[in-house]
Amino acid sequence: MNTPLPVGKLPLALLSRLFGLVAPTDPRVIVGPAIGQDAAVLDFGDRYLVAKTDPITFATDAIGWYAVQVNANDIACMGAMPRWFLATLLLPEGRTEAPLAEAIFTQIGQACRALGVSLVGGHSEVTYGLDRPIVVGTMLGEVAPDRLVTAAGAQPGDVLILTKGIAVEATAIIARERGEALAGRFPPEFLDHCRNFLYQPGISVVRDAQVALHAGRIHAMHDPTEGGLATGLHELALASGVGLEIDAEQVPVLPETAALCAEFGLDPAGLIASGALLIAAPAEEAPAILAALHQAGIAAHIIGRVLPAEAGLWLREGPERRPLPTFERDEIARLFA
Repeated sequence: MNTPLPVGKLPLALLSRLFGLVAPTDPRVIVGPAIGQDAAVLDFGDRYLVAKTDPITFATDAIGWYAVQVNANDIACMGAMPRWFLATLLLPEGRTEAPLAEAIFTQIGQACRALGVSLVGGHSEVTYGLDRPIVVGTMLGEVAPDRLVTAAGAQPGDVLILTKGIAVEATAIIARERGEALAGRFPPEFLDHCRNFLYQPGISVVRDAQVALHAGRIHAMHDPTEGGLATGLHELALASGVGLEIDAEQVPVLPETAALCAEFGLDPAGLIASGALLIAAPAEEAPAILAALHQAGIAAHIIGRVLPAEAGLWLREGPERRPLPTFERDEIARLFA
């Protein structure tokens, strides 16, 4: 008997098998469907076109802003600049009035302007079967062939750098979607501050990626999103065919994130993590990359190192180490069950 799949991304083993059913045959496909790869890459001669599509399903507040930012992040992880955005808006029957659509379009416009991106198309409709609006975004970008970075380039001996902190996006979502439940537990100023995590430190990693790319040689980048940092690390390791050792004490968890996780019993390592950028770089390049990020006002930390594949995936906690945890679904899904 088949077991229903949990809410969230499809399991990696299943997804890998499904990709085998749709392998591209066009030789112009430089990067196609693969575990851990943030976007597709198509050969357009002197430029590569980079394409990504991603829906927003957990958040309802500021959903248009989320849709632009998370898709732009995946373009940036490939070393490219996001340029053009398309959006599909699916709005719930019987619950949608014109101001809702106007608000989402306004959010999309604000996010596009913030990144220098143009909205070039899409689709919108009111449809049945939904209890909340869903926005599916598609972002296109471009990069010179010699500037392309993928999640498949991490090498043994590299260090792993993480920007900002983990679960930045989750912190904003929890405060925005569960504000009423939290109102009696935390001061209003604290909750307002957490809601503003959407903008500061922010869920965009476009600037993080550009600063890092200009500062030193980078082998791989990845944008941990659904399933949190832990899932992002597994994806990076699978894409690159490497092992990892992560130092838990060096993984930055902002105090606001820690407080909300404690309130709901959530593990921040498995919480949706847009806003953090994973960078794999040669150890000798790390000081320059860290210095450039810090000079740009972007917090960054070395959280681990890349090992040969046969070494496995490990989380070190003081003198002890244990297998890097896996999350069958994002921790935040527990709040929406």
